[in-house]
Order: sequence, then C-alpha cells, then structure tokens
Amino acid sequence: MGMFNKGGGRDDAAFEMSRDGPLIKLGAIVIGVILVLAVLGVFLLRVTRIEAGHVGVEINLAGKQRGASEIPVRTGWVVYSPLSTQIIEFPTFVQTVKWTKDTNEGHPVNEELGFNSKEGMEIFVDVSLSYAIEAAKAPDFYVKYRLADMESFTHGILRDVVRNSLNEVASTYVVEDIYGEKKAEFLSKVQAKIEQKMSPLGVSVQQFGFIGAPRLPTVIATAITAEAQAIQQAERARNELATTQAEAAKKIAEAEGDAKSLVTVERPATNGADRARWRDDPATA
Repeated sequence: MGMFNKGGGRDDAAFEMSRDGPLIKLGAIVIGVILVLAVLGVFLLRVTRIEAGHVGVEINLAGKQRGASEIPVRTGWVVYSPLSTQIIEFPTFVQTVKWTKDTNEGHPVNEELGFNSKEGMEIFVDVSLSYAIEAAKAPDFYVKYRLADMESFTHGILRDVVRNSLNEVASTYVVEDIYGEKKAEFLSKVQAKIEQKMSPLGVSVQQFGFIGAPRLPTVIATAITAEAQAIQQAERARNELATTQAEAAKKIAEAEGDAKSLVTVERPATNGADRARWRDDPATA
C-alpha cells in the first residue's frame, strides 16, 4: 500500500509537469519576445527632449529626403529612430562672448583682435559680442556649417567674421577717428557688416563693442592724447574769450546808459504861450 502511494505521488508530479509544460514554454517565449523587442527598441527608437531656449534640427540619414529637415523641431519630447534620423540641438537664447587680452577672462590665452587703420596702423582691441541663433533658420545654419558644437562655431567661424569685418571697416577710417570722436560710428558700421554676413544664416547679432580703449603704439597714443588736449585747451580759451567779450560789452552798454541819463535835458514846452515866454526869458520858461 505504501509502495502504491509513493508511486502514485511520482505519477501525479509527472502529470502536473506535463500539463504545465506548454505554459512554461509560452511564458519563456513571451519573455524572450519582450527582451528582443526591448533590445531592438534601444537600437530602433530613441526619446529625447528639446529644452526651453533650444531648437532641434532633424537630420534624415536614409531615403530620398536625406539631409536636414527644413522645419525645426520645437521644445518638447521627440521620438525618433537613430538608424535613420539624428536630432541636433541648438541654443536659441542670447549668448555673449568676450575676446580679450586678459587671460583671466574667457579662455586662458590672449584672445585680443587686431586690425589695420586706413594708414596701415595696427590696432589691438578687446571686444564683446552678443548673438543668438534664430529658431526658424536653424536648419540653414546647420547646412552651412555642419557644426553641432557652438563653442567651435563661436571661437572659430564667428571670430573670423568679426576680425574680417573690423579690417574691412577700419580700412576707411584713420586711427584718430577710431580712437576718438567717430568710435561709435565705426562700431556701428562693424556690427552692421557682421549682421550682413551672418543674418542670412540665422545668426542675429544683438550687441557689439569695445571693452576699454583700443590699444595703439605708445608714440601714436601719446600724440593723439596731446592733440586732443590741445584742442580742448583751445576750445576752453575760445569760451573764456567769448565770456570776457560778453562781459565787457555788457559793462560798456551799462556805462553808455548811465551817461545818457546824465545828459538828458527837459524838452521845451510845445504850446504857443510857452514858446513866447521861452523866447523872451528862457529862465522863466
């Protein structure tokens, strides 16, 4: 009896295993499919997020429409296939770059810009530039420069454009104008030149200017300063002379008025009787 029960237990276990076998296999298949899909999903689908102040450019890597899509990808979540598509993100907020001689500002190297004036005089300057990528033109920007690294663009391409624009405009100005009273006009023309080159490609220039005064050879800077001081002194002397002349004219006018008041005589009477008395005895008139 005991032996029968033991044998029956083994038979029941075998029966249960044979009945659950297909379910176990089905479960294994489902798990395997899920794992395969998960692995394929890693390679076939990606999810990224375009942050605020940025725009995405969708690059098609396969098919007839290869290249950058003309419509930029706006802020939000984006699902794409890395096998056929690439998403490149560009900042659209205003960025400011400074190129200076000071190694403690910007990169730890001398980044000053140099250009030549109309006379061929070499001038060195520290400059500040603010710019932004226009969202609607981000695809054009990528097609032109093929860059996703804004650092390389800023300190490579954009820096060259600024330096060339400085030289082009400075070739029409003498050094005294750039250093002196026409500096604002000069900077305005340089900014306009930069905008002319960069605006069609989606780069909007917000601000451009010198940081501090342009650096000239010491002899030239001293001569320009002396000339400016001489002009200021001459102007001051002219103003002082005009003031002195005005004060003298005022005093003369006052003296003439006093003199006239002293020599003023009462006019003779105008009626007939008075005129007769005046002829007979002027003292009684």
